[in-house]
Amino acid sequence: MRSSFSGAAQTYDTAAVLAREVGARMAARLDLVKITPQRVADIGCATGDGIRKLQQRYPKALPLALDYALPMLQAVRRASPRLQRLARREPRLVNADVRQLPLASNSLGLVWSNLMLHWLEDPLPALRELHRVLEVNGLLSFATLGPDTVKELREAAQKVGVGEICMPGKALRAPAAARRFLDMHDLGDMLVAAGFGDPVMDMERITLTYSTPRAFLADQRHLGVRDALLGQLPWRDWRRLLNAWPQDVDGRFPTTFEIVYAHAWKPEPRQIADGRAVVQFRSR
Repeated sequence: MRSSFSGAAQTYDTAAVLAREVGARMAARLDLVKITPQRVADIGCATGDGIRKLQQRYPKALPLALDYALPMLQAVRRASPRLQRLARREPRLVNADVRQLPLASNSLGLVWSNLMLHWLEDPLPALRELHRVLEVNGLLSFATLGPDTVKELREAAQKVGVGEICMPGKALRAPAAARRFLDMHDLGDMLVAAGFGDPVMDMERITLTYSTPRAFLADQRHLGVRDALLGQLPWRDWRRLLNAWPQDVDGRFPTTFEIVYAHAWKPEPRQIADGRAVVQFRSR
């Protein structure tokens, strides 16, 4: 997926309608928390919409834009205003994997991640790493895709019998719309397992409509996620599947995206690195 995402840096912004909308809703949720972080990071920043929102909200904080696709970071740099660069207030760019961050422990006051964690086969190692780099009482805010995403295509695939073709002991290809995303409760359990305290989870569904099935496929290709989201099928099977995609009353093709939001804080440690428990005494 890295090469597909890297190759999409030039086209990403033309198709990132969902990411921008979810980012705006994530930003609105920050209105409910009162923090003044000294360092903020957008993990999986793509072309930088999120880190720019964080800069506007926390102008005194040091902004970090992190992505594993170098061309995306180069797009962040190109979008930084010249005056911001001259004042050395542009985002600091970090090319790294979220599961192994080149950041000091307890160094960030706020970590933001918009529609990235669901691409990991197992988000738990990444959540543990995000817990490590957050300072005590720091906030993790993220959004991911949930299990009802592209349900229209899953239902169409089931209707026409397009799916996994197997030989003894071997699957030849993945079913269309094959990727299964974690639900809100599983993600909440992972946050607790990673060390976060009292995560707050909520979910909503956003429906986008497309003029043609090809427009939907083109958007996913421009985002660099088409194969990761939908799997790979011969065009003959794609044609059967897309012909079964239901249309709305306006003749457009609806696509549901389930969005899971999370806020989670890093609590005071209950034990130190060598395993000894931390006991706090307070005088009355």
